[in-house]
Amino acid sequence: MQLFKKVALGIFFSANICCSVWKANPSLEAREIHQEFYLWSFADSGKSSSRNSKAEPAAEAAEVFLVAMTQGNGTEVTEFFLLGFSAQHRFRYALFIVFLVIYVISMVGNIGMILLIKTDSRLRTPMYFFLQHLAFVDICYTSAITPKMIQNFIEENISISFRGCVTQLLVYATFATIDCYLLAAMAVDRYVAICNPLHYPIVMSQRACIYLVAGSYIVGSINGSVHTGFTFALSFCNSNTINHFFCDVPPILALSCSNTDINIMLLSVFVGFNLMFTVLVIILSYTYIIATILKMSSTTGRKKAFSTCASHLTAVTIFYGTLSYMYLQPHSNNSQENMKVASVCYGVVIPMLNPLIYSLRNKEVKEALKGMGKKF
Repeated sequence: MQLFKKVALGIFFSANICCSVWKANPSLEAREIHQEFYLWSFADSGKSSSRNSKAEPAAEAAEVFLVAMTQGNGTEVTEFFLLGFSAQHRFRYALFIVFLVIYVISMVGNIGMILLIKTDSRLRTPMYFFLQHLAFVDICYTSAITPKMIQNFIEENISISFRGCVTQLLVYATFATIDCYLLAAMAVDRYVAICNPLHYPIVMSQRACIYLVAGSYIVGSINGSVHTGFTFALSFCNSNTINHFFCDVPPILALSCSNTDINIMLLSVFVGFNLMFTVLVIILSYTYIIATILKMSSTTGRKKAFSTCASHLTAVTIFYGTLSYMYLQPHSNNSQENMKVASVCYGVVIPMLNPLIYSLRNKEVKEALKGMGKKF
C-alpha cells in the first residue's frame, strides 16, 4: 500500500510538471523532460517491484495515464499554417503584385459604387438599393481572405492564429451566403419591374426591400455561425497545415481526427439548400422575364427590357458557376488545386468584376458617373 501511494505521488507530480512544460513548449525537449520525470517517478518503485508484484498493475495504469495525458495535450492547436499556392513559389512576387492590383481595384470599385448610389438621386431605386448592399458584401468577404493571401506571398511566416482562422471562416461564410440571397432578391426585383411594371412601386416598396435585405443578412449569419461552430468544435490532431490560401470548411475538416460525418452532412445540406433555393428563384424569375420579353411587339422595348437584366444575369452566371464548381465537384487527385483556382475566381476576382459589370453595362450608372465627372 505504501508503494502504491509512493508511485501515485510520483506520477501526480511528474504529470503536473510535464503538462505545464508541454503546454508551454510541445517540442522534443518537452517530451524528453516528460520521459525523465516518468523514469524518476518509477526509479524507487522499480527496486521493490520484484518483492511486491502487486505494484505492477499500478505502474501499468500510471503509464497509460501518462500516455493519454501526452496525447491529449498534443491535440491542442493554437495556430494553423496556410499552404496557399506553394507550388507557384517561384512566381510569388508576380502573384503578389497581380492580386494586390485586383484587390485595390475591387475596393475602389465597390466603395465608389456605394458612394455613387448614395449621392445620385437617380439611383435611389430598389435595384440600386440591392446593388449597394451587394457592393458592401463583396468588400466584406473579399477583405476576409485576400489581404492574408497577399501577405503570405512575401512573408515566410504563413501562420494564422486559431482565433484568426475562426474569424476568417465566419466572415467569409456569412457574407458569401448573403451574396447568394441578394442576387436572388435582385432577380425578383427584375421580374416585378418587367412582368408587373404597374405594380412595381407597390410590390417593391421600401419596406419590402428592407425585409429582403434583412432576411439575407439573417440567413447568412445563421449559415456562417453553424459552419464555424461545428467546424472548430472538432479535435485537430492530424496536422495544423491547411492546404488552401484561407480557412475554408473542406480543407479544415481534412485535419480533424474526430468524426466529421455531421459536418459533411451540414455542409452538403446548407450549401445545397442555399444554392438550390436561390438558383431556383433566379431561374423562375428569368423564365417569366424571357417569356414576357418575347411577347413584346416592339424591338426597342425588347432591347430595353433585356438591357436592364444583362448586368445582373452576367454577374449571376459567373458567381454561381464558380460557387457550384467549388463545393459540388466530385473528389479527385486535383480537386484541391482546382478548388483553390475556383476560390480565387469566386472570392477575389468576382468582387472586382461586379462594379465593372454594373457600371459598364448600365446606362444609368454611366450617366451618374458622367454627372459626377462634370462636378469635378
